[in-house]
Amino acid sequence: MIEKVIYLEGVDPINIYGANNVLLEKIKGHFPKLKIIARGHEIIVIGEANEIKTFEEQIEELLTIFHKYNKLTVTDIEEIFSGRSGHIKSEDKPSDVLLYGNNGKVIKAKTINQLKLVNEAESNDLIFAIGPAGTGKTYTAIALAVKALRNKEVRRIILTRPAVEAGESLGFLPGDLKEKLDPYLQPLYDGLKDMIPPKKLAGYLEDGTIEVAPLAFMRGRTLDQAYVILDEGQNATINQFKMFLTRMGKHAKFIVTGDITQIDLPKKTQSGMIEALHILKGIKEISFVEFDVRDVVRHPLVKKIIEAYNNKN
Repeated sequence: MIEKVIYLEGVDPINIYGANNVLLEKIKGHFPKLKIIARGHEIIVIGEANEIKTFEEQIEELLTIFHKYNKLTVTDIEEIFSGRSGHIKSEDKPSDVLLYGNNGKVIKAKTINQLKLVNEAESNDLIFAIGPAGTGKTYTAIALAVKALRNKEVRRIILTRPAVEAGESLGFLPGDLKEKLDPYLQPLYDGLKDMIPPKKLAGYLEDGTIEVAPLAFMRGRTLDQAYVILDEGQNATINQFKMFLTRMGKHAKFIVTGDITQIDLPKKTQSGMIEALHILKGIKEISFVEFDVRDVVRHPLVKKIIEAYNNKN
């Protein structure tokens, strides 16, 4: 006998359990040998491993049907759990949806260059996403990574940033090393929190399935079977950037995001990202996606601010 916790991702549990748990009771009826306890977004299952595996696979199919039709019926449950379901066909899935985040949030490419990033990631293992703030570069990249992890295309996600002191001194910030560095990494956590239930995300962070770390922590490692995102790449030095790119191991996918107009490196220190854009342009297996003001998805004023700065000269 084993116990496993299954998380309901991207859905309000009442849509799966039904009013007064009527759908949940139907589900339980198909697995009399399992003890099934539903607690919010968590379903605790106790029983034999093969039974639990079948139960988990059918719950995933149930979630797919809900996301497609935005409802679930007793008939759907009967068909799925009796092996008669004819709903799931690959051509039925909306091609523009990357994944369903917390509370059913639909996460998809919203602009032309976000869509280009998604398409380039299908055929290239190293992609540069360059452009101004607010264009969804990092958010789209994180969504691609979470999707790959869910589909078991990779074993882990690694999100990293250079810890550049943008007008502040790390040494004078309060706390231990983690507490000093976490503010630099918070935008990466924010993206993950949109896409993965809190308890599951905490588990991933604890067991290393997802790692959020400063760029300096990548030195000396080989990153296999991982989806790796370097955010704020313009703030990596030449040596740091070369170090990062050469960490790529087997079956790894790397995305570098950055804005070359907002470099926080000390004066006379050259950006490794700018150098890489020049020297790597000729390698056909590397993709370059350039974002612009058309891709801004923040407040409408952000687009006007970017345009004003671009036109100041």
